[in-house]
Amino acid sequence: MAKEHKSLGRGLDSIISGGIKKSVPTQKNAPLKPAAKADTKSETSSAEKSAQTPMGLFSEILIEKISVSPYQARKEFSEDEIAQLADSIASEGLLQPIIVRKLQNGTFELIAGERRLRACQKLGLKRIASCVQTASNASAAVKGLIENLQRSNLNPMEEAQGIAALIANFNITQEAAANRLGRPRSTIANSLRLLTLPKEVQGLIATGNLSHGHAKVLLSLNDKTQQILLARKIVEGQLNVRMAEEAVNRIKNERDRSTNGTARSQAAQSAVVRDVQKKISERLNAAVELKHTPKKGKIIIEYFGNEDLQRILEILGVDI
Repeated sequence: MAKEHKSLGRGLDSIISGGIKKSVPTQKNAPLKPAAKADTKSETSSAEKSAQTPMGLFSEILIEKISVSPYQARKEFSEDEIAQLADSIASEGLLQPIIVRKLQNGTFELIAGERRLRACQKLGLKRIASCVQTASNASAAVKGLIENLQRSNLNPMEEAQGIAALIANFNITQEAAANRLGRPRSTIANSLRLLTLPKEVQGLIATGNLSHGHAKVLLSLNDKTQQILLARKIVEGQLNVRMAEEAVNRIKNERDRSTNGTARSQAAQSAVVRDVQKKISERLNAAVELKHTPKKGKIIIEYFGNEDLQRILEILGVDI
């Protein structure tokens, strides 16, 4: 997982200074001022209470008016990373605004930048620089997932769950999801296959105890119990991917030997059954079918008319 240890810039001025004429003060931590000089108490009070304050290309939005995205794929947030990010923002300012969309009730929903939002909340900031975009539910979900994928912030299970949620929530195909995320369809399919692994194995992948390479090796086993046992063995023995592949090959070879042995045993048993069936047929001079299993079976004797039945019964020693 990529970590943001680098300084995050010198505030909003750094963002809008690339050739764009600024109308905001350049002093660090300087308060925002309206373009006009009029600053009556009513105007100041209105600006402070406004949920969204224009600021160059972006807006400063009250953090209390921002809700997190219901489509957030990332489930785990490192408190250490949030603390480091908060320290950087406190020292140098926020380099990259978060991305939000405005809801009908006047509040905002986060599209991308939850770590930045959490860091600012940790600092006790009231407002945060934001880029307000117009986005549908599907577009917001895709943008949030793309940002996480590009930043490599998601573990393999979060990525798989995010893609699966995108497909399920918006009723799109794997191919459509691949196109929207800019990834090959095979990559999407392989990611979704992780969700077929047992929950215990998924947990080991999510926590980083198993790599994506280990997961692909485990998927080559069809038996869930074997997947769990091998996953535990990989973790306990600290096996690399190549060693895990060798373990899978041993399991498959052992299974093949067992299957071949069973097949040979069944073939031998079938030969015995056929021999007994042949002897009964010859003894009765009639067509006979012997159906046998170790626990039960039946003999079917074919005859033609009463006289033929009488003949067979006499051979069997049955009086009627």
